[in-house]
Amino acid sequence: MAIHLTNPPPGLYATKTPSQQQQQHRPAGSHAAAAAAATVAMPQTASAASSSVAVKKNMRQAAPVVVARRRTTAVESGGVALASVWREVQGERDWEGMVEGTAEEELHPLLRGEIVRYGELVAATYKAFDLDAASKRYLNCKYGKARMLDEVGMAGAGYEVTRYIYAAPDLAAGPPCPSRWIGYVAVATDEAVRRLGRRDIVVSFRGTVTGSEWVANMMSSLAPARFDPADPRPDVKVESGFLSVYTSDDATCRFTCGSCRNQLLSEVTRLIAKHKHEDVSVTLAGHSMGSSLALLLGYDLAELGLNRDARGRAVPITVFSFAGPRVGNTAFKDRCDELGVKVLRVVNVNDPITKLPGIFLNENSRVLGGKLELPWSSSCYTHVGVELALDFFKARDPACVHDLEAYLGLLKCPKVTKVMKEGEDLFSKAKKIVLEQSFDTWRWQMAAIQVGGLVQALGM
Repeated sequence: MAIHLTNPPPGLYATKTPSQQQQQHRPAGSHAAAAAAATVAMPQTASAASSSVAVKKNMRQAAPVVVARRRTTAVESGGVALASVWREVQGERDWEGMVEGTAEEELHPLLRGEIVRYGELVAATYKAFDLDAASKRYLNCKYGKARMLDEVGMAGAGYEVTRYIYAAPDLAAGPPCPSRWIGYVAVATDEAVRRLGRRDIVVSFRGTVTGSEWVANMMSSLAPARFDPADPRPDVKVESGFLSVYTSDDATCRFTCGSCRNQLLSEVTRLIAKHKHEDVSVTLAGHSMGSSLALLLGYDLAELGLNRDARGRAVPITVFSFAGPRVGNTAFKDRCDELGVKVLRVVNVNDPITKLPGIFLNENSRVLGGKLELPWSSSCYTHVGVELALDFFKARDPACVHDLEAYLGLLKCPKVTKVMKEGEDLFSKAKKIVLEQSFDTWRWQMAAIQVGGLVQALGM
């Protein structure tokens, strides 16, 4: 069922005096003074033309998407500091109050800004990815850690990249697959901490590029995750291809050693320990297959209890998933909910990737008549978290419906990308949307290599 959220958390919409703002949601430690002053500048939008947005939570039964239009409020002009409400923006209350429960539901501007910001950190993985077959860094990152964000135009992002992550799927057929650059780990700088209200640890993952990754994506059988040796939980199952990319090791990799999982767990826990006396958050963001890896990492950290600070408090884990597929079964979803892993799934309702795997066996086919649980329910794929559905066009161009820059263009410029379903040629409008955006060359390179990888994987 669709969720209309009507009760915003304190401080998000109400007008307050300066003294009240200082008392509410004040971060602990040295960030308290900065929290009252720091504010986030939001992109200006128009009230007459806007994006279509819907928010829903994943329930046991099928949930229709409710589409709503964007409105502008006074909050967008300032007055609420991100540092004072960062826990709500990170999903502490499952984003309740981030959306008004009126006939025209509204995505809160602070949340909108954070979604775009993390999406751009994911887009950096594509822009830095080397697609030149003649390069010695082919299918790896073109730049060193110290200058990667600068080189892709994000010098002011406020993060320091601390480690690159590499991964390779273990495919039963064919020769071993070499490890490729899959993303990076970064930590907020001191200046960014004053604005964000905490020390944010970010892990960003790119989506599918190579042929072996396409093959892994098609390994849709469920396999037990078994991340905690002391409590393996064989009922918690995830897609075997994503699990392979996450856990497989390539001993020949010249850039690093250990599996993607080992690299991530060691680096994230190192950063949590380094900043254990501060307010810390772990934010995992990815596009397509990368969102699956982000969710696996979030579950892994929480299941092993590695998200703890010096006082034994749980460090919040938030996943921002862009165009992400389903990852695991119902037991996996339930366990993520139980562990407090917060997931916000940003999807285009016309994107077919977000409906995979589990075209037939999914959360909508578990229960008959709303009461009788069917025998195959444990084998049904189920989405995790809260869905933010963007309904911006119906088009046959897969480079558009699944493209990360198209997602971000909609969120940043709802006035430009709104599509009203009133009989217009939606394909023409989709083309117009793409042409009006300032897409870099890398977008078309990525589209070409993804199509080529799919063709190779299918043996065409």
